[in-house]
Amino acid sequence: MSETEQNLILAFETSCDETSVSVIKNGTEILSNMIATQIKSHQRFGGIVPEVASRHHVEVITALTAEALEEAEVTYQDLDAVAVTKGPGLVGALLIGISAAKSIAMAYNLPLIGTNHIAGHIKAANLVDTIEYPALALVVSGGHTELVSMKTPSDYEIIGDTRDDAAGESYDKVGRVMGINYPAGKTIDEMAHQGSETFDFPRAMIKEDNYDFSFSGLKSAFINTVHHADQVGETLDKNDLATSFQSAVVEVLVHKTVKAIAEYQPKTFILAGGVAANQGLRQALTEAINQQYPDLKVIIPPLRLCGDNAAMIGAAAYQQFLDQDFSDMSLNAEPGLEFPYEGE
Repeated sequence: MSETEQNLILAFETSCDETSVSVIKNGTEILSNMIATQIKSHQRFGGIVPEVASRHHVEVITALTAEALEEAEVTYQDLDAVAVTKGPGLVGALLIGISAAKSIAMAYNLPLIGTNHIAGHIKAANLVDTIEYPALALVVSGGHTELVSMKTPSDYEIIGDTRDDAAGESYDKVGRVMGINYPAGKTIDEMAHQGSETFDFPRAMIKEDNYDFSFSGLKSAFINTVHHADQVGETLDKNDLATSFQSAVVEVLVHKTVKAIAEYQPKTFILAGGVAANQGLRQALTEAINQQYPDLKVIIPPLRLCGDNAAMIGAAAYQQFLDQDFSDMSLNAEPGLEFPYEGE
């Protein structure tokens, strides 16, 4: 298969609480990217309810597919492959997308590509600029915080991972203590720009000689600070709390990332995942890298491509299409799917 051909991939993303269908050309051009979010349905529960998520996917996926094809001005006969997130994610939610992708692949005799959700977040960078290899990615989301090394477009290795809570998960947990609706990340980020760093929260593992993360201690320290203040009748400034919390998260992420860049010498650095939309993190990482590695290509996708979307799945699947890395009809959900660790 030649990279000069016009290859169209219909991609599905249903790993969590967004239903998305996209048509991608040659892994780099978005012809359509339809997204139906479920945030309001889950807010009253303070988090994602898997069964509710699955039901919403079922309700909208057929109409969303028709809209994606219509906006892209293509038909099923124009497609070269169908791609779908196979994991990680919620097993019921994943199965909705997989069922839709299998049905279309079977009906129109198209290759089926089961794609890693985290690979999608990383390859969203190709929708912005060309990734040059070797590359290094910091993936920060509600369920993942990891540094990923890529020697080639098809090669992913985890060099650092969270030992407990992911960064995005910590934002939601401290947000709940502050009375902020789920998802709390965007609100805390906004508040962090209005306060001062008056609380000295821990920077776990920042001095350890590895690329792993830990945010559980930070979360506990934050919650204990708020609870103690409540018990003694003290009122804490919520903006100052947000600033102090975010400073601790960002400092560790930036420190470990810059350290990894020094060792792995990538040609491209990518910030990926839902928390990549965090303005404090985007600014701090960009400044640190520009200061220490001014010649390094840095790709940070726009906000619309940071959250879950099918365009990123199409971008990741395109490399699998070139590699002829196809799935058969036994493709199943892999909710715990992860990249191999370096050296495995």
